[in-house]
Amino acid sequence: MTVNERQSTAVRRQEREFISTRELRKLIREKVYAKINPQELVEELRLNPHKVRRDLLNLVDQVVAEEGFLLASSTRTEMQHFVVDEILGLGPLDPMVRDQEIEEIMVNKIDEVWVARRVRGKVTMERTDIVFDDEEHVLHVVDRILGPIGRRVDEANPRVDARLKDGSRVNVIIPPLALDGPVITIRKFPERYLTVDDLVYKLNSLTPEACEFLETCVKGRLNILISGGTGSGKTTLLNALAGFINDQERIVTVEDTAELQVHKYKPHVVRLESRPPNIEGKGEVTIRDLVVNTLRMRPDRIVVGECRRGETVDMLQAMNTGHDGSLTTVHANSPEESIFRLENMFLMSGLDVPTRAIRQQIAMAIQLIVQLRRLPDGSRKVTHISEVCGMEGDTVLLESLYLYEDGELKDTGSKFQNVRKLKETLGRLPSLSIINRSL
Repeated sequence: MTVNERQSTAVRRQEREFISTRELRKLIREKVYAKINPQELVEELRLNPHKVRRDLLNLVDQVVAEEGFLLASSTRTEMQHFVVDEILGLGPLDPMVRDQEIEEIMVNKIDEVWVARRVRGKVTMERTDIVFDDEEHVLHVVDRILGPIGRRVDEANPRVDARLKDGSRVNVIIPPLALDGPVITIRKFPERYLTVDDLVYKLNSLTPEACEFLETCVKGRLNILISGGTGSGKTTLLNALAGFINDQERIVTVEDTAELQVHKYKPHVVRLESRPPNIEGKGEVTIRDLVVNTLRMRPDRIVVGECRRGETVDMLQAMNTGHDGSLTTVHANSPEESIFRLENMFLMSGLDVPTRAIRQQIAMAIQLIVQLRRLPDGSRKVTHISEVCGMEGDTVLLESLYLYEDGELKDTGSKFQNVRKLKETLGRLPSLSIINRSL
């Protein structure tokens, strides 16, 4: 190295003593990107992922040396992992994606990233110290997320809802719809869904007696509506209850984004997933379209991930026309509110049906409502198990069978009207107090 080159390097080092970590990461990332061929990298990654990672780590070291940076060992390691995660993973989000305790990742702004973390059955919201370089950096991560599944987001299509290859659900919305910059929300796909035993004995979400009662109702082919707010555990409970369905029955699941795992432990399952319109606004297949199609598939059980709009009409009609034992969920904060939600969603279908007729359909279709709630401490509990007891005037009658009081789900002492239907379907009933007093 000549004297001039050494002086130039010394000047660069001096100048870069004052460079911020964000600027340093961005500079190293750009230099590394300039030295790789993305297409060749994809092919090499398929053949030998460990070698690709080692080569990228060495490439970061090479760039650091060429640029004359003097980095502490810890900083160098941080830069290596940062750049490799940028190229092979989801950048700053990658460590959170790998963290099994984190179930949701929320990027609100470039310097505001939150996570929902589950610890011992309780979910807490935490603000992380993750900071993106700029909005372009966030959009780069968005491309890394959507690219492998053939989706994109841009000014012409500023929002997208998609499912990743591992089953995780992602929503992206960018300016001009998002005022503070690109927003990313990732609902992670758990490696193992919670079982009924987990809900009863590990998380205390419901009691053994209430669980046995729900098992009897599922096997007895009662139509069950699971109600709760966002993040209350509706899909988890739906998965668990579906496990009680007889292995000989044909189950058809219908979802906006495939999350149910019934196919992993039941032998006869058909899974359907809706499809959004393409960039030209064509090709959409709605949940309602799929529910209608399901009726032509000889299902013994129909499981709809969530009723949100006009598909409620077809779901209720299916429950009323020989498809007993169907399961679905709805966003609502109480059993009473879930009835109103079903009524409102029925009206979204555009059918001109009197309110009383809608309520009669609901009262005939649904036999049981299971209400979930996420408590202030982050735990998720079944707070009501209510029976739909027909109509009185224009009102759908509900009777609480189990109620969460004083930190426990308790039997209310009410009689269960559908016990005779269970006896006709099952023949032999379990010895539960709610069953014995209702015979």
